[in-house]
Amino acid sequence: MLAGQRSLLRASLLLRPHTPPMLLIALLVSAQLAAAAVGSGKTALAVVPRGSTSHVEDAALFRLYYGQSFKVIKNSVDGRSYLLLQNNTTMASRTKYCSGRIKSFIIPLFNYSVDTTFFPVSFFELLGLVDSLKGITSESITSQCVLKSYANGNIQLINKTDPRQLTPFSAHFTSADNEQACNFAAFVPLEERTPLQRAEWIKYLAAFTNLEARANSVYDAIKGNYICLSKAASNLTTHFKPIVAWVEYSQYIWTFSAEDYKLGYVTDAGGENVEGTSSNQRYNVSSSDDMENFYALLCTVDVVIDQTHAPEPAEYTLSTFLENINADEDANFDFLRNKCLWRFDKRVRDSSALDWHDGAISQPQLVLADLIEILFPTGNYDPTYFRNIAKNEAVVSVGPEACSRSTSAPLDPIIIQC
Repeated sequence: MLAGQRSLLRASLLLRPHTPPMLLIALLVSAQLAAAAVGSGKTALAVVPRGSTSHVEDAALFRLYYGQSFKVIKNSVDGRSYLLLQNNTTMASRTKYCSGRIKSFIIPLFNYSVDTTFFPVSFFELLGLVDSLKGITSESITSQCVLKSYANGNIQLINKTDPRQLTPFSAHFTSADNEQACNFAAFVPLEERTPLQRAEWIKYLAAFTNLEARANSVYDAIKGNYICLSKAASNLTTHFKPIVAWVEYSQYIWTFSAEDYKLGYVTDAGGENVEGTSSNQRYNVSSSDDMENFYALLCTVDVVIDQTHAPEPAEYTLSTFLENINADEDANFDFLRNKCLWRFDKRVRDSSALDWHDGAISQPQLVLADLIEILFPTGNYDPTYFRNIAKNEAVVSVGPEACSRSTSAPLDPIIIQC
């Protein structure tokens, strides 16, 4: 018996439900590697994974490992390992794990549900998996073809607080990282720090459905376009880069956003983030000293992106912003005089869901193209996710009627000329 085969045999004998997750991964992966690296003799047979595989290039919070009949996803956010077993293998019929550190799933999935709270279901559209989505926990989504499938009765609305409604699904994807049910799987691209890291989570979902080839193609196109746009933006930058501030008003307090991915967008678009974004400074509208400091920084800004939450986005206008900031239209701010006051709530569904939390995550190249147009306006490009409230631009309602293709057909990423 070859050394690699002996390693596989030893690993299979050790695979029992009580095996610690990290030991399990080590055994499975090392056994496959051993089989593939048994010297250089021509009689040694390498164990090659079936089908296509994905390699994580940019994402920091998950990793993929492949065996001949299994895959392992290590999720660094929820601390779990997901053992994915091909449905036509002996291993799938004999192996079952469900613990705080490891869960097993039979793949490919054909019947899954999603907790749609802050969940970018557009990833499923890009993979062509809408028809396999059978349950959602709310109608607050902006993915047009998912809405179309739901309207046609192919997707049911489920109560996520009732476990009986969740157990029939082979997997229930959630954005939470502390769920314990055996069929729950955490999908958390929002925890990543950069736009491309978030977008690469398409490979995470693809592993559950054996669609790695599709995921690789989509991500390569998105990443290539993003890098191309960023390089083009660097050539547009003048000696002084436009200064951008992401601001938010909540409970009489103004703050500057310091979220890494937002600051990264500005840099990649050829701009510069305002001073103060790295601090936790809060500016209380009832404090004249606070507001003087806030106004002083705003006087240095060329573009403001107001991300204040609005229960009715369509009703958030320039007047709303001016009232919150306690200023009028004649205030001596460049971003007001030059009409550069923006919000990312342009695409909205029934006032309850913003496409910023969905499509903008899976296709960051569109956000970057928007910001480049905002910083270096040409008038030849209509931003997808941003609207200019200084120019009274309105929101765009998203609905199922906008899905003009079959729900079984994958959505191709939009590539912007650069």
